[in-house]
Amino acid sequence: RRYPLVALVRAAACAVAAGARSYAAVGHWLRRAPQDALTRLGFLIRGPLGVRPAASMSTVRRVAERLHPDGLAALLRPASTERDRRVRLAADGKSARGSRTRTRTAARLLAVIDQDDQVIAQLRIPDKTNEVPCLREVLGLLDIEGAWVSADALHTQRETARFLVEDKKAHYLLTVKLNQPALYARCRRLPWEKATAKYCGRTEGHGRKVLTVSHLDFLYARQVARVIRHRTDKTTGKRTRETVYVITDPPSHQAKPQDISLALRGHWHTKNKIHYVPDTLWDEDRSRNRTGHGPENMATLRNTTPNRLRTTDATNMAEAVRDRPYEPFTAPLDLLGIPR
Repeated sequence: RRYPLVALVRAAACAVAAGARSYAAVGHWLRRAPQDALTRLGFLIRGPLGVRPAASMSTVRRVAERLHPDGLAALLRPASTERDRRVRLAADGKSARGSRTRTRTAARLLAVIDQDDQVIAQLRIPDKTNEVPCLREVLGLLDIEGAWVSADALHTQRETARFLVEDKKAHYLLTVKLNQPALYARCRRLPWEKATAKYCGRTEGHGRKVLTVSHLDFLYARQVARVIRHRTDKTTGKRTRETVYVITDPPSHQAKPQDISLALRGHWHTKNKIHYVPDTLWDEDRSRNRTGHGPENMATLRNTTPNRLRTTDATNMAEAVRDRPYEPFTAPLDLLGIPR
């Protein structure tokens, strides 16, 4: 009752933007915060001297552990969640390795990231289950009509395809690997030598070639693509080749081979954003947050800074984040759009 919830959430997000990696670091940032920063954050005046006391580390920890993740996401929702910006979405999961205990496995989070590399939704996967039903749950509350949703081979399920096409009026881009042996074999046996639509693209270190055909025995599938990726290890010079099959529901006049290749590249690119950025900038894999909603809420706080930085056209996240601590009590507040 002493501190407004919005002030506590803002303070935690600003502290993380300034480099805080733990509850203790957030509490330390608050102890050092001047009165003008506490005023902007929304802390209240208490006592006859007109002072705005800051919350302690214990208070921040209790809020982070008890606040429902949906509530925190609503308070920190980035601008990219507006409907007109949902063109391409990618879903991927990651483990908060530091949350593992003797009796519980590490918390696993399923995140949805858009074409602007902003995390727009996140869900903690319950114990004793997997990502498949959670993908439908995390997308259920989003307006994704017309968007192209890509996911890993684990989500290549008929119910997922039905949910996206029928319920959400969206399109899917699903990878086929050996976890679906029958479907993989059908893709492999297709008459690729007769396919006329193809696209070749090259980037540094690897290349792609896409061939498309129609009529695959999978729900709503209109095209299947064979992607051949070549990689060269710049250190050893060793070259490797991998063949991946991808199925999608738009017909060829709506999704050309180059569109499929671009979407695939975007999916593999966004996977790095979910894993690489938090681990590099905040050492997320070693975070020891374990209790309550702490793992997913701290992950949301870490995602908030890159989300906001990308709206400023920042391209180097590490450099942009390193700039915040030089003005720890003004720059993070400006980044989050907190009025003066």
